[in-house]
Amino acid sequence: MPLRRIPRVLSIAGSDSGGGAGIQADLKAFAACGVHGMTAITAITAQNTVAVTDVAPVAPAMILAQVRAVATDIGVDAVKIGMVGGGAAIEAVAAALDELHAPAREVPVVLDPVMVSESGARLLDEAARDALVEVLLPRATVVTPNVPEAAALAGAPADADPEALARAVHALGPRCVVVTGGHRAEATDIFYDGAALVWIGGERHPDGAAHGSGCTHSSVLAARLAWGDPPLQAARTAKRRAAQAVADGLTDIGAGPGPVDVLTVT
Repeated sequence: MPLRRIPRVLSIAGSDSGGGAGIQADLKAFAACGVHGMTAITAITAQNTVAVTDVAPVAPAMILAQVRAVATDIGVDAVKIGMVGGGAAIEAVAAALDELHAPAREVPVVLDPVMVSESGARLLDEAARDALVEVLLPRATVVTPNVPEAAALAGAPADADPEALARAVHALGPRCVVVTGGHRAEATDIFYDGAALVWIGGERHPDGAAHGSGCTHSSVLAARLAWGDPPLQAARTAKRRAAQAVADGLTDIGAGPGPVDVLTVT
């Protein structure tokens, strides 16, 4: 019996020079999930576990060229989108997504709306936030904001009810929403597909290391969609593997929040 082809998953995101988040975290998560990872880098950041000290955006034409290069030769079975940068970059990403969809096949897209780094640096201004809502959210199969990000996307108060936030973000156009529980007292993700709310429970690991946990979660979710899992099943796996990656996190790396370790997860 011939072996099933290895799924090919593309990350469109920024680079983290500290190796904890962004493209670097995505590639580790892809490897852990048994898929072939590819990248279209949107920005180069100078960062470590303590701070983001500089950001250099990649030209929108180059973002599109990276996607075209891998798509025309290797192919793409799923996409994860992380840090995108400004409005022009977001338009380039949207154009790239439209090119990936064949007439009889839609490529699943996981959007992780990265707005603030783990160290607190703001990575998305208001104009870019508006572009993300108008241009990328309607193209997403699953969007994975934490509570502050969901509130920012929905234009809601920061203390809004997470269930209401899930419904409000879904109304902006994505097929499914996962409001992650990393910034809540209860480590529960809320999945909403327009029909039902589903609570995805999990353990909190306060003694672990969480840098890159959101990137890891969304990348695992994209990888499982590429394997053919339905969104809810993919979200459950992403929750489990991201939580375990935090528990196994490298607390001795750097002076700030250390990176997760998804490669030890089984």
